[in-house]
Amino acid sequence: MNKRHKNLDLPPERIPDLPPGPDIMFTTRTRIKAATCLFCQWRSFSISARQFATPGKLPPATPAPKTPTPSASSSSTAQPPATPEAAKDAKPDPAKAGPLAHAPRGYGKKLESFTPTPLGRPIGMNTPPKAGENTGVDTRTLQQRRDDFVNYEKHLERREYLKSQMARPYFRDWRNMQFHKGKTFLAPPRLFKADLSLYIPNFHGRTLEKTKEAASADTTPLLQGRATIISIFSSLWAENQVKTFMSPQSNPALHEVIKASGGRAQIVQVNVEEDSLKAWIVRLFMGSLRSKIKKEDWCKYFLVRKGLTNEIKESIGVLNSKVGYTYLVDHQCRIRWAGSGDADPEEKEGLVKGLNRLLEEMKKEGVSETYVARPIGEGVGVKKTAIAQ
Repeated sequence: MNKRHKNLDLPPERIPDLPPGPDIMFTTRTRIKAATCLFCQWRSFSISARQFATPGKLPPATPAPKTPTPSASSSSTAQPPATPEAAKDAKPDPAKAGPLAHAPRGYGKKLESFTPTPLGRPIGMNTPPKAGENTGVDTRTLQQRRDDFVNYEKHLERREYLKSQMARPYFRDWRNMQFHKGKTFLAPPRLFKADLSLYIPNFHGRTLEKTKEAASADTTPLLQGRATIISIFSSLWAENQVKTFMSPQSNPALHEVIKASGGRAQIVQVNVEEDSLKAWIVRLFMGSLRSKIKKEDWCKYFLVRKGLTNEIKESIGVLNSKVGYTYLVDHQCRIRWAGSGDADPEEKEGLVKGLNRLLEEMKKEGVSETYVARPIGEGVGVKKTAIAQ
C-alpha cells in the first residue's frame, strides 16, 4: 500500500460490521479507502475552481475619477462619442433615422400589423448622381484586391454582410404583401421643397435599343434637364402596380401633360432583375417588350442587374422587392414626390399636379431645349454637359 494513503484509513469504530471472512473485509476496506481518496480529490478540485472563477479584486494603482451622475434632462439625450474614432464608427441606422422607420422590411423584426402613412420627409441619396456609378462591377486593381484579401477588417466586414444575408427570411417580402397589397408608404400631399430634396441614384443597365451603346447605359444623363416619372419594379405584379400611376388607361391626364410639355417631361422604367436566370429570361423576350413600347421610348426602358445595394434601397424607400415604386424627379435629379404599390385616386391627382408644378419651376429657371447643365455653385444643373433633346 502507498504510504501517503495511510493517513486516510478510517478509525476502527467507523468501520461497519461485516460478516467474518478475510476476502470480504479486505474488499470493503479497499472500497472505503478509494471513496475517501475520490472525496479528497473532488474537494481540492472544487476549491481551486472557485479560486479561478472568483479572483480577488486588486486595488487600483490610482483612484479612479468620479463620474458625474447624469441629470434627468441629460439622460434623455444621447451622449456624443468620446473620440473621433468612435464618432466615425457610430454610424446612424437608416432604418431608424429615416422617414420609413416603422415600415415592414425583408429583414429585422416581423410586424403583425401595419398601416402606411404619407411621407413626411424627403427620401433619396445625399450626393448628386453621376454616370458610371452603381455598375456593380469590381474596378479594383490586382494590388488592391491583394491588400483587401489580407486585410482582417475587410474579412470581418464581409463576414457580417454574409451573416445578414443568410439571416434574411426568404418569404418575408411575400408575407409583407398582406399589408395593403405591399404598399410601403403613401405619397406626400405636395412636392418636397427643392432645397431640401434628396437625389435619385444612378441606375446602370441595358436598354431596349439595338445599338452597342444600349448594352451599357446610365439613367443620369437621361434625367438631367427634364421632369421625369421613374418607375422601379422587379416582377409582373410590381409592374402592374406602377401602371396604376402612369399608364394611359389609369392616368390619362398625366399623358396629356407629358404630350403638352414639348419634350421636357418623360417616363423612365427601371426593371430590376438581380437574379441571373430571370434577367436572362427577360433578355430572351426583349422583342416582345419592344413591341409593347414605342420605338422612341426604347432608350427609356432599363434592365438593371447589379448596383442596387441595400443602402440605396433604404435611401429611396425600396423596402419590398415584390412592390412597384414610382418617383417624380426634377431636372436636377432630385426626388420631389414618391409613391408605392397601387395608386389611390388622390395619389394620381397629386402626381399630375406635381408634374405641372415642376414644369412651371423649369420655365421660371429658363430650362428649355437649349438648357445647359452647370455646376451647382454656378446655378442649376449638376455637371457641364449639354442636354440632348
